[in-house]
Amino acid sequence: MEMKKVSISAKRQITIPQKYFIMLGFDTEAECMVRGNELIIRPAKKNTGGEFAEQILADLIEQGYSGNELLQRFKQAQSQVRPAVEEMIGEAERAAVSKSEYESYDDVFGGEEKK
Repeated sequence: MEMKKVSISAKRQITIPQKYFIMLGFDTEAECMVRGNELIIRPAKKNTGGEFAEQILADLIEQGYSGNELLQRFKQAQSQVRPAVEEMIGEAERAAVSKSEYESYDDVFGGEEKK
């Protein structure tokens, strides 16, 4: 693993070395997180807008939405996907280090359906 030491300014700012900036595909935002005693800095994930789109649209249409109201409800639902997934990931990470209760597969998805 290649490592480079960087300076921290009086305002707690760092400069990402150009080689890493380009190699990892940074743009204008970064995500920071603490893992153990390390600070992880990575390019911010871009919301492509396609996460669960088909399921969201099908559900909204089934609820009777159409036209502009459908579009408005779709945008609202779409904006809630990433925060919900990030919360689930956070819960999984806390469970992995025994900081919270965990749910079993059956708790989350239920058992197999009997036919």
